[in-house]
Amino acid sequence: METLAQTLGPEAWQAVRLSLKVAFWATLAALPFGVAVAYLLARVRFPGRGLLNGLVHLPLILPPVVTGYLLLLGFGRQGPLGSALYELFGITLAFRWTGAALAAAIMAFPLLVRAIRLALEAVDPGLEAAAATLGASSLRVFLTVTLPLILPGVIAGAVLSFAKAMGEFGATITFVANIPGETQTLPSAIYAFLQVPGGEDAAMTLVLISIAIAMGALALSEVLARRAARRVAGR
Repeated sequence: METLAQTLGPEAWQAVRLSLKVAFWATLAALPFGVAVAYLLARVRFPGRGLLNGLVHLPLILPPVVTGYLLLLGFGRQGPLGSALYELFGITLAFRWTGAALAAAIMAFPLLVRAIRLALEAVDPGLEAAAATLGASSLRVFLTVTLPLILPGVIAGAVLSFAKAMGEFGATITFVANIPGETQTLPSAIYAFLQVPGGEDAAMTLVLISIAIAMGALALSEVLARRAARRVAGR
């Protein structure tokens, strides 16, 4: 532990904590929207459905730097959304950790939606129809029948989203830069160490920490998904 503490200074540990914070809030903020959009794409037929599907998956196709630049144009202090947020609520996203969370959430959103959508498409619509015939409202059917059945998919999507948010670099550094203590996440810190002679050891240590966090998140998701599946099966 002394060797690890000596290898990484306070700024590096700040980057670790900030990455966990950004990934957590990015996943939490994206989750309700991900469930809603996945439900629309899996269950509802409406004009523009293909366009919505394309927009959802656009961050997977675009270079991350392009996504970050678009965020800067829209949510920067001079952008239409950014100026409105600042004037109405005093909120600034560009060059803040909250902006890093927004960028990470947008980049992770397609993975979240896809996992939940696949889970929804695997649910037998007859079960939902049977609950509806008993007088349950659409919201009650979703909360008591659909959501428990898709819970393993929701957990898988949340873990994928968290992992993607932890590793996001291109959109984040373009939108919020690489400010130590404010917007410097794990990938940004690794990049910064690699630009300094003799920083390879610190960069490798952060890489190993990233792998450990990712493996821990995957292990936790497996446990939660198995518990959810057993609950659905009534065991």
